[in-house]
Amino acid sequence: MMGPPWSRQPPAKLRAGSQGRAGQGAAGPPSARGQAGLLPSSGGRGGGRQRGAGGGCCPGRAGRPFHVCKRRRTPRPTRAAFLAAPMAFRARGWRPPPPPLLLLLLWVTGQGAPVAGLGSDAELQIERRFVPDECPRTVRSGDFVRYHYVGTFPDGQKFDSSYDRDSTFNVFVGKGQLIAGMDQALVGMCVNERRFVKIPPRLAYGSEGVSGVIPPNSVLHFDVLLMDIWNSEDQVQIHTYFKPPSCPRTIQVSDFVRYHYNGTFLDGTLFDSSHNRMKTYDTYVGIGWLIPGMDKGLLGMCVGEKRIITIPPFLAYGEDGDGHVAEGYHAGQCRYRPRSFPSLREFRWTVLLWIVCCLMRKDIPGQASLVFDVALLDLHNPKDSISIENKVVPKSCERISQSGDFLRYHYNGTLLDGTLFDSSYSRNRTFDTYIGQGYVIPGMDEGLLGVCIGEKRRIVVPPHLGYGEEGRGNIPGSAVLVFDIHVIDFHNPSDSISITSHYKPPDCSVLSKKGDYLKYHYNASLLDGTLLDSTWNLGKTYNIVLGSGQVVLGMDMGLREMCVGEKRTVIIPPHLGYGEAGVDGEVPGSAVLVFDIELLELVAGLPEGYMFIWNGEVSPNLFEEIDKDGNGEVLLEEFSEYIHAQVASGKGKLAPGFDAELIVKNMFTNQDRNGDGKVIAEEFKLKDQEAKHDEL
Repeated sequence: MMGPPWSRQPPAKLRAGSQGRAGQGAAGPPSARGQAGLLPSSGGRGGGRQRGAGGGCCPGRAGRPFHVCKRRRTPRPTRAAFLAAPMAFRARGWRPPPPPLLLLLLWVTGQGAPVAGLGSDAELQIERRFVPDECPRTVRSGDFVRYHYVGTFPDGQKFDSSYDRDSTFNVFVGKGQLIAGMDQALVGMCVNERRFVKIPPRLAYGSEGVSGVIPPNSVLHFDVLLMDIWNSEDQVQIHTYFKPPSCPRTIQVSDFVRYHYNGTFLDGTLFDSSHNRMKTYDTYVGIGWLIPGMDKGLLGMCVGEKRIITIPPFLAYGEDGDGHVAEGYHAGQCRYRPRSFPSLREFRWTVLLWIVCCLMRKDIPGQASLVFDVALLDLHNPKDSISIENKVVPKSCERISQSGDFLRYHYNGTLLDGTLFDSSYSRNRTFDTYIGQGYVIPGMDEGLLGVCIGEKRRIVVPPHLGYGEEGRGNIPGSAVLVFDIHVIDFHNPSDSISITSHYKPPDCSVLSKKGDYLKYHYNASLLDGTLLDSTWNLGKTYNIVLGSGQVVLGMDMGLREMCVGEKRTVIIPPHLGYGEAGVDGEVPGSAVLVFDIELLELVAGLPEGYMFIWNGEVSPNLFEEIDKDGNGEVLLEEFSEYIHAQVASGKGKLAPGFDAELIVKNMFTNQDRNGDGKVIAEEFKLKDQEAKHDEL
């Protein structure tokens, strides 16, 4: 992933009191009094005055321009040495506009009146051309500053400019690294303040000047824009501008975090942003993966908190700055480290992000203070387990879920910052799964154990028990997941039906059995109380023959051995109900069903395997009685008329709950053994196994 500028090991810290790398390792401007050169505000590499063997002020080192030393005269620098410009890095700073545009700019921003004696010397003239509305700190002696400047003579002729070198000038103030006038003029400036400074010769290069560049006794004009300021005693500054009402946990050392940030310099210039990449930055805190200042600045943050972290350069990238971005990107050159892609779409998306990086990223110059506006989205520790918060627990909880159970539950899935990534409610269907068997992520497998039907709980799953570093779909890698679940029902494949009798009449001797014809009322609901159906609402009973397959198997079992007037509750697991498919639009798949039943009527059925029986003795001349016309053949019409007459007279009985005509037709078909549509005496037979109750 594309990372922020602090994602690599920073250079060694700048030691307190060090002169730093003031001139970016090149010749300094004419106002310098350091060995880095003589350009107008250079502090030089190493800064300060260097002492030779004699202990006095000495010339610059071999290969570097000379500086002016009051206590002993040194050779004047050549014009070539004077004009050597630092080109150590490319800073994308402001460049001075052409004269007409410059005049317009000064008119828009406003020209402050010249202020003589604003510095410590009365001859020094300082004009504050622009002062920002906010000025949290000003330059003091001993501070390190980064600024742009344009140096001109009173007639407007330019003799030097930091803009021409594409780099700010970096130097300590008040330590003799600058000409006296510039040392004084910088004191009291704010970041983004612009000053016009007139320096008399005695506070500049005096009667000697600089050969070929600055004539003797020259008044020097400097247009200065301050970009950065820090002190070797500075620490990380933290300003929290939003903190959520609830903060159950804060960042500790070794935690893993996901956050968004905007990275700017002190002057407000954006150098990097995770928002531009549309992806958080993910890292461990406090183990050296970040620059020291960011490691410190992130500690103590809450998820949802927003803070501004200001880091001095010796806790950031120090003297060398940075032009690299971790995870395959280089800020200056936008180099990409190739890797494999599962799809062409991902490859194209990565290339697009790479292009955005190239357009938006800026190198970090040496000695730059950094300001990060950070919003923390996620936080966990590799040692974390899941956390469970019970929201609603039913008063009655006869059973809790165990490994191997099958659950139906609703859920909302969010990230720690509240971003919704999935919801069963939006699909209007529960999520159904076995638990404890690896069908869901490990965190949910664990979090769903021990729940009651109807319970609501929050399960927080760290990424190593969720979707890990890769993530899935719209779930980012290394994301902590929050599931708010509502358990609708659960069962185990080994479950049978559950019967609870609420009322039995005093006389409960006749019990229902297979083949009986029953009339009953019921309310059908889910385990969470959702009503599915009710015969009371319809105003009519439900009528079945027990054991005939007219109801689901669990209901058939639940109606047995019940007497008229009895009331009971039957709980039916889905494998004895409507199974995984359910009934479209009526019963959800894999649903446990609850039936509240009242038996109103029971008609005793026939013995198993019989559809008609005789209530008395069977006539020995039965065939002749049925064959009324005496032609030796019985047709369906004759057979049906005779059977119905026997039932009407009470001599015979058809199986209750079935279509009488269909039963009679089946009986006739059984007797018509050759299938010619008529029964003759040779075909007509009774069952021998019944002594008293023979079936045709």
